[in-house]
Amino acid sequence: MTAKRILIIDDDVPASSLLATKLKQTGAYEVRTENRGARGLFVTREFKPDLVLLDVDMPDADGGEVAFRIQADKSVSRTPILFLTSLVSDEEVGSSGLLSSGHRFLPKPVNFPSLLEHIETILGNHSTPRVVTRP
Repeated sequence: MTAKRILIIDDDVPASSLLATKLKQTGAYEVRTENRGARGLFVTREFKPDLVLLDVDMPDADGGEVAFRIQADKSVSRTPILFLTSLVSDEEVGSSGLLSSGHRFLPKPVNFPSLLEHIETILGNHSTPRVVTRP
């Protein structure tokens, strides 16, 4: 099985690095991070991810703007986007994730097993990667 490519666009460097590490540890994903929203489209074009995990609230370009740019570019317009945001709570989102404008929103800090389920649903895979834990 070929690793799926996931791009994380989030201005929170420690959080995006930790998330990238956890995703890589599953062995199912090749992950790249970008910490400046304004570079989101450029990096999406370059990396050609299977999925973008996108923060909503970033200082230089908010997630909505970045998503709009990605969807307007024919070379990457079909790339699915999953928003991760601290602007919604677990209670608001529920277990299925908040759906708005065709995109799912998950609250931050993200529940990693739930994130994996959402990723696999979006990517159309039938089995969720095993979460690797260190002793």
